[in-house]
Amino acid sequence: MVAKKKLRVGVVGCGNISTAYFRLAPLFKGVRMVACADLKPELAETQAKAFGLRAMTVDGLLADKDIDIVVNLTVPAAHYPISKAALDAGKHVYSEKPFVLSLKEGLDLKKRAEKKGLRIGSAPDTFLGGAHQQARALVDAGKIGKVTSGVCHVMNHGMEHWHPNPDFFYAPGGGPILDLGPYYVSSLVQLIGPVAKVAAVTSIPQARRTISNGPRTGESVPVGTPTTIHALLHFANGAVVTLNASWDVWSHGHAPIELYGEEGTMLVPDPNFFGGTVGLTRQDKPVKKLPAWNHPLGVPNQQSPRGPLANYRTIGLADMALGILEDRPHRCSLDFALHAIDIMTAILQSGETGKFVTLTTNCERPAALDPATARRMMA
Repeated sequence: MVAKKKLRVGVVGCGNISTAYFRLAPLFKGVRMVACADLKPELAETQAKAFGLRAMTVDGLLADKDIDIVVNLTVPAAHYPISKAALDAGKHVYSEKPFVLSLKEGLDLKKRAEKKGLRIGSAPDTFLGGAHQQARALVDAGKIGKVTSGVCHVMNHGMEHWHPNPDFFYAPGGGPILDLGPYYVSSLVQLIGPVAKVAAVTSIPQARRTISNGPRTGESVPVGTPTTIHALLHFANGAVVTLNASWDVWSHGHAPIELYGEEGTMLVPDPNFFGGTVGLTRQDKPVKKLPAWNHPLGVPNQQSPRGPLANYRTIGLADMALGILEDRPHRCSLDFALHAIDIMTAILQSGETGKFVTLTTNCERPAALDPATARRMMA
């Protein structure tokens, strides 16, 4: 039985991503947006007016006893200090990706949360989408047998072509592994399980990037983190997956994720999105595109340049709130997010050292989210 009570949510960070959280949170049970804050007060005022919230200072929001959960939508470098301050103030925390920028930071937050009996959750939650849960159900049902290997590709030519201020994408803590990698790593772990060790080769082909959109067009920004990464992930169950992440590729013909099993192959759509088409083949048969699963988190609910799009960001936040209210684990959990950070930072470490890196964290695969359970979570 889903509890009727809702936990009150305050958002720190009122940039572009906040609009999705404010707009989509009402789709789900368990949460009610009540306040927002930003270091730029005018941003908080604008979002508060648009969505019927209280605009507050950051310190005021963290100290407010009427707020149960703080959603951390700040820039990645601020994720740790803001989450730390929220936990110290007695609030549950849900963070945008990447959860933190180092394993040390994540372990410190874990210690603080456990000491106070608080929950931590973290995006991405796109792996809970209809297409990715369809893939999960097929893997769990043994439709391709045991997964033995796979490949992932997340490659384009960077952010300076569309983002007017792309500097932070190319600073330490950015790059394709920590910016886009969370979607792919989370999808792989929920499908296959935890990773045991990684190896990688990394490079910075362009030392500077030239902005080609907005008022700073023509200005160049320095690159301080690898933008081409070829990584090898050795999973605890023995599967081996190659992950290629790059912002130095103009175009390519690779599928986002291909999983190879003892009995067949599965093509998984882009894990940056909730929907898409799953492809499946048994042994040497041709790959078939499967009909969309009847899952509420795969139904298109907005238009985009790509066409109709399923966007249900905040399902991870709602699932955490309901987990608190129902006294059950939540799917975008602390240990899951911490393991993802361990994987990604180990990839970067391996690129620097040229050595395999053995992971020190572990996690359980998040519970699957079948259509009936997802429907019960909808408002």
